[in-house]
Amino acid sequence: MAFIALGEPTIRLTPNQPGWTASFAMAFRPLYLLAALFVTVAVSAWSLGYSGGDALPGLYWHGHEMIWGYAGAIIVGFLLTAAATWTGQPPTRGLPLAGLTALWVAARVAAALEDGAPIITAALSVTFFLQAAIMLARPVLRVRSQRNYLLPVLLTGFGLANLVYLLSVAGRVDIDPMRMLASGLLLVAAFIVIIGLRVIPFFTHRALGVPQVSTPAWAGWASVTATVALAALAAFGGPPLLVDVLGVGTAVLNLGLLLRSAHRRMWGQPLLWVLYVGYAFTAVGLGVLAMALAGREAWLSAGVHLVGVGGIGVLTLGMMSRTALGHTGRPLKLTRDMPVAFALMVAAAAVRLVAAWPSGGADPMLITVSGLMFAAAMVIFIGRYGRWLISTRADGMPG
Repeated sequence: MAFIALGEPTIRLTPNQPGWTASFAMAFRPLYLLAALFVTVAVSAWSLGYSGGDALPGLYWHGHEMIWGYAGAIIVGFLLTAAATWTGQPPTRGLPLAGLTALWVAARVAAALEDGAPIITAALSVTFFLQAAIMLARPVLRVRSQRNYLLPVLLTGFGLANLVYLLSVAGRVDIDPMRMLASGLLLVAAFIVIIGLRVIPFFTHRALGVPQVSTPAWAGWASVTATVALAALAAFGGPPLLVDVLGVGTAVLNLGLLLRSAHRRMWGQPLLWVLYVGYAFTAVGLGVLAMALAGREAWLSAGVHLVGVGGIGVLTLGMMSRTALGHTGRPLKLTRDMPVAFALMVAAAAVRLVAAWPSGGADPMLITVSGLMFAAAMVIFIGRYGRWLISTRADGMPG
């Protein structure tokens, strides 16, 4: 049955007008901006010696806030924004979005200040993800968008992994918190795989005018399933041989799928190459992290930061830049400062990888340099996009 679109008068808004309504018109607006502001402060503080609070000290705080804090906000902001396009349904906006954002902000404050067990942090952070999963599921189920059924389920699993991690830190469950951190990082990688395989070939087609290379259904499902399986094995353990095979296999598969859609002209398009580089970091990181989980513990930091800085850092910066341009009514053309930000983030990943290299040990100076480059890249993003994210679209259209 064909659906007949009934035309309605289009309300045009005053372009570039900052305010409450614009700030909460779509999920990417508050969550991208607040996540960028937060990670700039958090990474700078960590690089300069901040060691978390009483409930989440040291690496427990740093890992939690990078995975479920920063990356979680970008994932939710992207998915709730994209869901409106994928389903044709109205976006999450206004007071419901403001309430969701407030949960995320409160969780960051609790993670830094809470004493004792991280109970308040758990309540706020997990509620944020479960509420976001419900908001995502509603439009998906309403139009029976079977292609997107997995996303609310995976987002719910991400929130539950957050709960198990915080309970393990509090000593309420008998699981190594560091294994749960690895599990959470691998679930972020699963989102990267799903979203990347969907949008990178499409963006390449649109930017370069080349035929779009579709990902075979079996390859997409195999890649996502293997990554989620690795997350489960990271949390609960499993045969080292199985972990090795899954990790190396999914790394090779993802690199192969990425190369299928690559084109030599992409290197002239920063909005493209940043996505390819970030996805490649993630793919390699999956293999290295799996080898570490299988018993080669010297590779753990390298695997974590290949995904954490190379994947999350590079890809989120590129994706935020692209989606924020398109959804604020601006041409998909970068100003000169953003390629500098992309280069800084790639350099941050490279330097952090050198610091994590098994034979060299963790050089504190390199870790500091990497963190400050990460923060500097985000400062450039905030300076360029901050006002746009709280203002009406440049073309006067809603959104």
